[in-house]
Amino acid sequence: MAADDTDFPRPSARRAALRRARGQVPLIAPARPARQPRNPLPPLELLTPEQVEKLHRASLRILEDVGVEFQDAETLDLWARAGARVDRSARRVRLDGGLVMELVARAPRTFTWRGRNPERDVLVGGNALAFGPCGGMVYVSDLERGRRAGTLADYETFVRLAHLLPPLHFAAWGQVEPADLPASVRHLHRLRAAFRLSDKPVSEAAHGREITTDCLAMAQIVFGDLTAGGPVIGDVINVSSPLRFDERMLGGLITYARAGQVTYITPFILAGAMSPITLAAALAQQNAEALAGVALTQLVRPGAPVLLGGFTTNTDMRSGAPAFGTPEGAWALIAGAQLARFYGLPYRGSGALTSSNAPDAQAAYESQWTLWPAVLAHANLVMHAAGWLEGGLTASLEKFILDAESLAMFQHFLNGFDVDDATLALDMIAAVGPGGHHLGTPHTQARFAAEFYLTTLGDRLGYETWDAAGRWDAPRRAHQVWKELLAAYEPPPLDPAIREALDDYVARRERELAGKNLYA
Repeated sequence: MAADDTDFPRPSARRAALRRARGQVPLIAPARPARQPRNPLPPLELLTPEQVEKLHRASLRILEDVGVEFQDAETLDLWARAGARVDRSARRVRLDGGLVMELVARAPRTFTWRGRNPERDVLVGGNALAFGPCGGMVYVSDLERGRRAGTLADYETFVRLAHLLPPLHFAAWGQVEPADLPASVRHLHRLRAAFRLSDKPVSEAAHGREITTDCLAMAQIVFGDLTAGGPVIGDVINVSSPLRFDERMLGGLITYARAGQVTYITPFILAGAMSPITLAAALAQQNAEALAGVALTQLVRPGAPVLLGGFTTNTDMRSGAPAFGTPEGAWALIAGAQLARFYGLPYRGSGALTSSNAPDAQAAYESQWTLWPAVLAHANLVMHAAGWLEGGLTASLEKFILDAESLAMFQHFLNGFDVDDATLALDMIAAVGPGGHHLGTPHTQARFAAEFYLTTLGDRLGYETWDAAGRWDAPRRAHQVWKELLAAYEPPPLDPAIREALDDYVARRERELAGKNLYA
């Protein structure tokens, strides 16, 4: 529900007093891009080597005995030429395990996803960790205006925020659908906005051949050669579980892979609905579906950058609804990453998932039940890491900021701490001795400004001060932060000739696509 209009904007004097009281530093990107984090911890492993092997064998048996439905003629031709058993009438392909593993072995273990600004390039794979914002939401919400259908202006707001927030490594991920535009041209306006408003890497829809071809053409305007130094665009390829790739996703997969761009093959499995109810069966099916997609990318173009993806969770058996932020979902995420390492593939996970309808305590604890497993399992590309609400239907501006704070804390945590003579400070311990304090020592004075993580959102005021300042909770504080971020936003430079070429391309394609249904 929207807050009372009288609550916003907060009176400037009171806001300034609260900021001074808690020493708040705005969560705004530094002048130079923040370093992409690496995960120095050993990956969390849930399965024994024997269990990994058993899941692997079960996945190959599914591909060989049951097969996968590919609803696209070109895909069937590709598999037939590769020697797979193709039933064209059923559009089902049965894949020999040896063929699948031969193709999967061609995929790169790591690759660099380029942004307009080379300092913002993202390494994918190994122990590198990259966070992307939420994507594909229908609605947007904030405390002032409540829940509503998304618009292009809302999408641009999210891109600006993602550009400014150091913990997010991608600026554009289709955070919200612009319902004020015809569906056939939304991709044009989203991608143009992404290139204008940020110089971080972008992701844009792999929805069939024509949309994806537009995305490649626009990316070429910006980058020129699309593969010199690494890919520049990509998107998720969702499997229509169980065991089916639809024509639209296959068109996107083939078009992006053929151009050497990124795909992340992601089955969406609700155990008990799209797979058997047991997690072992759900994981075997997820793995089979993902391997089939990865193998196809390498059939199209050996060496095409691709990630093994997973999006398995359980069904709420009382309602039939998806359940996010559950122990079962955490198991699936950890096991999926373990299987990706088994194949030597980068892994796409998800974070900050929740079934909650508001940025409340449920949203917080369910999000942590996906973010912690994703980080500890060494997921390389974490989608939906900020803003996800209402089971993925809504992008919340307040939760976007709350999640970004959490991501910043993860990155600080992964940096670890030094243990050496300077940090042990034995001379200070001896100088202060029993019963003293260290607030005024040279060691503390030299380090206090940067030694600890400095929260943007956390409120550590005493009760009386907090009460006098308006009793603001975390969503209200997040609301104020995103507004301050937008007020401080400045677009990164873009060559005027590139801007004009993008405008010309969008205008021409709008005319050509007028009245056309690209989703038929």
